[in-house]
Amino acid sequence: MAAKCVVCGKGPRVGNSVSHAHNKTKRRWLPNLQRVRIHWQGQVQSVRVCVQCIRSNRVTKALRGTASTPAA
Repeated sequence: MAAKCVVCGKGPRVGNSVSHAHNKTKRRWLPNLQRVRIHWQGQVQSVRVCVQCIRSNRVTKALRGTASTPAA
């Protein structure tokens, strides 16, 4: 499973880990993804979303025990 946010598309960043002797080795910074149930594309889905999207209200969390389609 890819470490990618469904909403904003944020994925892993790459760079170097630099030691005191200035040796460089490749490393990755993974986004902080959480599995949440949200209203997405007209239905309730369990998806992986980054914390920044959750905190900025780019997604609306589904209430526990709701049906697959929100009431109109």
